Amino acid sequence: MARFYVQGVPIGYMAVMLAVLASMGGFIFGYDTGQISDILLMQDFLLRFATCSDPTNASTCQFSIVREGLIVALLSIGTLIGALLGAKIADFLGRRRAMSSECGIFIVGVIIQITSSHSWVQIALGRLISGLGVGALSAAVPMYQAETAPYQIRGTLTATYQLFITFGILVAYCISIGTRHMSGSGSWRTVVGIGFIWATILGVGILFMPESPRWLASRGRFDEARISLAKSRGIPASETDGNWKLHRELEDMRESLEYEKAVKAGWVDCFKPVNKQLYRTLLVMTLQMFQQLTGANYFFYYGATIFTSVGIEDSFVTQIILGAVNFVCTFGGMYVMEKFGRRWPLIIGGMWQSAWLFVFAAAGTAKPPQDNKSIGTLMIVSACLFIFGYAMTWAPGVWILTGETFPTRTRAKQASLAAASNWLWNFLLAFFTPFIVKAIQFRYGFVFAACNLTGAVIVYFFLYESSDLSLEHVDQMYNDPSCKPWTSVHWAPDGFESRADLVEHRKVEQAQKLGLVDEKKHGDGADEERISHSGSPTERGSVGNGTQGAKAV
Repeated sequence: MARFYVQGVPIGYMAVMLAVLASMGGFIFGYDTGQISDILLMQDFLLRFATCSDPTNASTCQFSIVREGLIVALLSIGTLIGALLGAKIADFLGRRRAMSSECGIFIVGVIIQITSSHSWVQIALGRLISGLGVGALSAAVPMYQAETAPYQIRGTLTATYQLFITFGILVAYCISIGTRHMSGSGSWRTVVGIGFIWATILGVGILFMPESPRWLASRGRFDEARISLAKSRGIPASETDGNWKLHRELEDMRESLEYEKAVKAGWVDCFKPVNKQLYRTLLVMTLQMFQQLTGANYFFYYGATIFTSVGIEDSFVTQIILGAVNFVCTFGGMYVMEKFGRRWPLIIGGMWQSAWLFVFAAAGTAKPPQDNKSIGTLMIVSACLFIFGYAMTWAPGVWILTGETFPTRTRAKQASLAAASNWLWNFLLAFFTPFIVKAIQFRYGFVFAACNLTGAVIVYFFLYESSDLSLEHVDQMYNDPSCKPWTSVHWAPDGFESRADLVEHRKVEQAQKLGLVDEKKHGDGADEERISHSGSPTERGSVGNGTQGAKAV
């Protein structure tokens, strides 16, 4: 069975395949988000669904603010409802069948949209139903990836969901520019209808992937869970019974499930002040809100309309540029959040984004961009640099924090509340943006600039640095009265001198557990020498402050 090695541990190519395939759920969301901006400007779509003084001339057609807002924003209401239901559906049906069913819901929404002739309400309802599928996928996909991928590459593979969202947005822009000159309804129906392809790839393909071993174990199907683990680890079926690493991982899973049953909590526990539960719930919900208030979706939902208004002759091309910047920079975002932690990327990102939104708004307010090409160019550059900062920091960062800030007993519920906050503000912005733009035009950018600065301030005063810590240690840190958010980067558990000391200890301990020296076969003894000089976990734990032994990492 094909496999490669990470930290001396075998990883099956199946693990990569399932993570990439499942990320098609993110691609579907990105594609559905990106397509509407360009569709709103297509001539046949305007003639059919807008209000026209001359039914034969698209230039006389215009959407009312309410109609445009509903067509764009009802997708977000669907995703909000779907996200809240997605975890329950995935628990009931299993991760794979849940995703396949949710792709079917998305396809129903697509059918409703492309069969509409002149009813904008049908278009809006179709987007609402598609949103139900997309929202449920947004809960099921990261869960499936995290539960199935080997932990050595879990962060990278789970991050592919956000990457595929940006890829979907870019692909939607590219397809729209290719279909905009098609005659009749083919211009917009082709863009919407192609969504069939992405949903079919995921809905059918995921059934050929192994089921989540954690879900199988939670149902007492441990033999099937062992086979699923073996496939993702690249271990042949003939070796599963005698593989001690596989057995140990399955036992860890069994113990974890028993623990979660013992500490199972209700929704009310998410809002109790004890152990900073309320603090953390409100913090991450607020960060999800401010991710929307950065203004990114102002450009993704209404970008084509925005750039038409600044005098750009081909706003479709501008959209592709924005989409490409967003997609490419998301690769950098994965590196930044891993290398530099959580707090400072979000703080610096908020200030960077605020600066360029201020330039965007000031330029558009100072002179009419329709009559001044240099102003229009400056506004496009500012938008691109804003997206650059967003994709590198706030886009991936807030979702990472949603997964690592909460304690085990309430994590699923608190993560659902955080995601619901994101979708709610997504809807509010999508719906009310046309009203606000009509009233204050490009000064809207000043509002987003202020929100970005506010978000940076909230991160500085309230967010604890959780990078390089296990989830258990994150919980300890939030409950340590001597630790403050602005000093949290230096926090380490009892028995460790610093966060760096903790990271080094974890590497050594993992190498000892996995027999890294023997498996990697370096031949020069470097790893063996490093481990022998580091001492045992107990010895290293006693070095920290001289008073307590190391806690489990």
